[in-house]
Amino acid sequence: MNKRQTRLFAIASTGLAALAFLGLTVDSHRQFPSLTNESQLTPQVIAGKNVWHKFNCVNCHTLFGEGAYYAPDLTKIAKLRGEQYLTAYLKNPAQFYDEKRHRRLMPKQNLSDEEIKNLISFLAWVSNVDNGGWPPRPILVTGAAIPGTDLAATQQVQPGAQAPPGARPVSGDENPMALGERLFRSVTPACNACHSVAPGVNMAGPSLAGVGERAAKTIASPDYKGKAKDANQYIHESILEPSAHLVAGAMYSANGVSFMPNTYSQSLTPEQVDQLAAYLLSLK
Repeated sequence: MNKRQTRLFAIASTGLAALAFLGLTVDSHRQFPSLTNESQLTPQVIAGKNVWHKFNCVNCHTLFGEGAYYAPDLTKIAKLRGEQYLTAYLKNPAQFYDEKRHRRLMPKQNLSDEEIKNLISFLAWVSNVDNGGWPPRPILVTGAAIPGTDLAATQQVQPGAQAPPGARPVSGDENPMALGERLFRSVTPACNACHSVAPGVNMAGPSLAGVGERAAKTIASPDYKGKAKDANQYIHESILEPSAHLVAGAMYSANGVSFMPNTYSQSLTPEQVDQLAAYLLSLK
């Protein structure tokens, strides 16, 4: 290839690349309204975006992978957690984690009820944007404890019960879902040692994302062998009698016996099972 041919080839290649780039750009702009749910940009969503900026949420969290990386990406948080959970969490994050054990860094922002509602609307809009699966990392896979931390410092002690050394009492106004999330991390054996709460992230046990919806479908199936009548009862049954119903074809049981520990009926109080179920039902 001589110099003239080389020059023509370079010019033609550049032209074709430019045309392809322009075509893809035009096509992207054509799809933006549907991909971003432009029609759902209500005044409440916009007000929620203003709350996001007002409290500098981006200083710790990311949306679409953009922002700071001190805290989880919240792109799909509205689909992973229900409105009830998010409302309770935003009112008082301290209810959901123990700072000594789990390094809770989320401050209490003292948002008004209206600000919380608007912020959740904004996060719901964000969660419905077609982002092509980005960012790929799950919000939460496990919640491993900090080595050397005394479990007793985070155990939930019901009023009137004898507290182990170092345990802190549970106040009557704490949210059941918050207590349930703590239990998810601190019971023995810890639920998060085997289960993830991120969709599709199966560990020793299946992911618990959307467990309430799956429970309802399981109960409606003619193959269901348990006694539960609704999703809440099914979760109670799974905790207390894990072998009451085994999912066909699943690799989480053998010889008619679930691999799930059957000791929670002795180690958890009825109130704690209720709290754990409330948390699990909040997972989307």
